[in-house]
Amino acid sequence: MRTLVIGDIHGGLRALHQIIERAKVTSKDKLIFLGDYVDGWSQSPEVIDYLIQLNITNDCVFIRGNHDELLLHWLKDNTDNLLWYNHGGEATVIAYEKVSDATKQSHILFLQSLKDYYLDDQQRLFIHAGFTNMNGINFEYFPRLFYWDRTLWETALALDPNMLPTDLLYPKRFTLYNEIYIGHTPVTRIGETVPIKKACIWNVDTGAAFKGPLTIMDIDTKEFWQSEPLNNLYFDEKGRN
Repeated sequence: MRTLVIGDIHGGLRALHQIIERAKVTSKDKLIFLGDYVDGWSQSPEVIDYLIQLNITNDCVFIRGNHDELLLHWLKDNTDNLLWYNHGGEATVIAYEKVSDATKQSHILFLQSLKDYYLDDQQRLFIHAGFTNMNGINFEYFPRLFYWDRTLWETALALDPNMLPTDLLYPKRFTLYNEIYIGHTPVTRIGETVPIKKACIWNVDTGAAFKGPLTIMDIDTKEFWQSEPLNNLYFDEKGRN
């Protein structure tokens, strides 16, 4: 059995189909999704439908992303959020115009069931964005940071690669878990389109919301498979700004 981690999908069902096929995923594989299933490309409702069905055949872990939380508020409370609308929400709102009330209710249940994080028995942490408390996830005062924080990744990028975990100034957050898998901040911001490791952190968001591919990675072997760039798969759409 493999354990496979999947980066931010952002409504790109075609890319999700590609990586499932290219990684030759079977029902024996455990799948850990890092969140942001929606917003950006036009198939957010279809992505959620697919994930609900995939959870029947596979052992799946679904982490909550900030965009998933924004969609939940909109579906439940009809809460308009201009900032969300301008960062991928517009495509989602348009897509849901064709979705039945019954399907919307099933999506609400799915979104409410998402996990803030997942910690496996090998002290490998899976979280959408990060955490700020120096003592770890169980001590975080503001749980919304699990799917909004960027300081964990920014600190990893700024860290001197020659520093050792035993050094006095080494960030304590990086000593708590053997590995940390995140999405949220695409590696395309540093000119990359493949999973990047800094310190103990693996960033698997390879920019599918924009012009990058979607990625699935085997966490034991670090082998990964990618889709075509999303702007090629959705050539007639603008995606996220």
